[in-house]
Amino acid sequence: MASDIQVQRDIPIPMRDGVRLAGDLYLPPGSGPFPVLMERTPYNKSAPQRQEQGKWFAQRGYAVLFQDVRGRFASEGTFTKYVDDGRDGVDTLQWVLRQPWCNGQVGTFGISYGAHTQAALASEEGPKEGLGALFLDAGGFSNAFLHGVRHQGAFELRQAVWAYTQALHSPEAQRNPLLQKALEAEDLRAWFTRLPWKPGHSPLRWAPEYENYLLELWTHSRLDEYWKQVGLYAEGYYHRWPDVPILVLGSWYDPYARTSCDTFVGLRKAGRRRVRLVMGAWTHGQHQHGYAGDVDFGPEAKLPGNLAEDYNHFRLRWFDYALRGLPTGMEGPPVLIFVMGGGSGRKTPAGRLDHGGQWRAEDEWPLARTRWTPYYLHPGGVLAAEPPRSTSGYSRYTFDPRNPVPTIGGPISSGSPIMEPGAYDQREDPRFFGCTSPYLPLASRPDVLVFQTSPLDRDVEVTGPITAHLFVSSTAPDTDFTVKLLDVYPPNEDYPQGFALNLTDTIFRARFHASWEREELLTPGRIYHLTIHLFPTSNLFKKGHRIRVDISSSNFPRFDVNPNTGEPLGRPGSWQIAVNTVHHNTICPSHIVLPLIPLE
Repeated sequence: MASDIQVQRDIPIPMRDGVRLAGDLYLPPGSGPFPVLMERTPYNKSAPQRQEQGKWFAQRGYAVLFQDVRGRFASEGTFTKYVDDGRDGVDTLQWVLRQPWCNGQVGTFGISYGAHTQAALASEEGPKEGLGALFLDAGGFSNAFLHGVRHQGAFELRQAVWAYTQALHSPEAQRNPLLQKALEAEDLRAWFTRLPWKPGHSPLRWAPEYENYLLELWTHSRLDEYWKQVGLYAEGYYHRWPDVPILVLGSWYDPYARTSCDTFVGLRKAGRRRVRLVMGAWTHGQHQHGYAGDVDFGPEAKLPGNLAEDYNHFRLRWFDYALRGLPTGMEGPPVLIFVMGGGSGRKTPAGRLDHGGQWRAEDEWPLARTRWTPYYLHPGGVLAAEPPRSTSGYSRYTFDPRNPVPTIGGPISSGSPIMEPGAYDQREDPRFFGCTSPYLPLASRPDVLVFQTSPLDRDVEVTGPITAHLFVSSTAPDTDFTVKLLDVYPPNEDYPQGFALNLTDTIFRARFHASWEREELLTPGRIYHLTIHLFPTSNLFKKGHRIRVDISSSNFPRFDVNPNTGEPLGRPGSWQIAVNTVHHNTICPSHIVLPLIPLE
């Protein structure tokens, strides 16, 4: 019974440097010892939902410890995002293992930042013998330079929104009502028209601890030892992870979709055979929904009622299997994916596009039966499996960084009220930052190149990682290239203009064309071959639909805008218009490689 659960608040847990981090402990009835579940979080260990979770798992025989990370809520120290969590995680684990209520088996869980702290713990040097299982949900950076913080050279501006939002809940703001009022008075949307921010001149100037770490992430532009720290670069440390059951839960419209898939692949290559990957179709952490943005994937897409009774029971099944050895149904194939598509294409009662989809178990990722198929760009906006025949084909556009292409959905988290995640018809809309009347399709913009197939004569499944090979040139010393994959619906009575559904996208900052470790500016007019990795996805393109690829040079406010000057990144400076060219001919055959899955 809940009344028999012992709760201890604000336990001071010492770290190696003397800083004490606060933890809340929930103990089951009885004398123990018990298996322990642990979450380290910046989002308040004592929040009501964690109190409910602690009691729920304690009722089922687990001791549960929630801990505020360094510098957040009741914990001492200075908060520096991501980079202290490896050491603090190991110290906390060792403290737990010494407690009389611990039976020597510890499982970790947590979503988003709570997954980052798990990956940092697993990657850190130090004893981890008692770490018996992990449940990483929507996080755990495989490489934060390439995706998650920076993004193939660009910067993910959701990080700026997160910093401001969390500064409002910082211990300093909670203790100082004047500081709290100053932060609350900032107009974040207005500040997004004044980018990049300057030290002491940003909405975070009232919380310099948060401003400092944000601007460090924003301006540290090369992949060097800074980005290879534990907590930011798990792919360099998979050999340190314990060989225990690890469940990686992700989703296609999550900013950690690539991290989730890369972590699974990297751990398997490192010999960790008890890793499982589950990829849904929801946005960041929204397992209870069967939709993302304006697109519905059907009731089967929800985690509750399909993978388990609810999210807590899903985690319970994992830990009962991993820590207690019980047969809970988690012993099946190592990969479970939600394949989007196959719906009616009509509007649901809730006003969303019925895109549909289904769950499918697999034995590996990427799928062994994948047919890696290039689709080539052709003059006239054609996308086709046949290589180009022209010897001089190209497409050209003018990119003005003062008029960037607005973000309409995508794999985003922590972006509200500046940007929204999910799947949407790719047309401007007053709901989205930067969109203006008359709210035309993005394809109408002169700085968006559109390449699409003819209407498909059969169903086509695309499941896996996606790579674009672009041959490009520019008049500027630096610029960006964006690539977006879409499923284009034909018109119907509910959508008389059709529906251009965004599936996955990415950005590439051209100064990194030679290496992520160094910046090398472009020679104007010279042609460069860029290899650009999109996030993975899984989608069934129905007969009559079109496969479409959009190419441009901005996606704002999801990513910071390249000023095209080649000046240091993340610092105020001048702007320059770039004329960018994508070459698609027999010598420079720009194409995208799609992972096609044979249909039975």
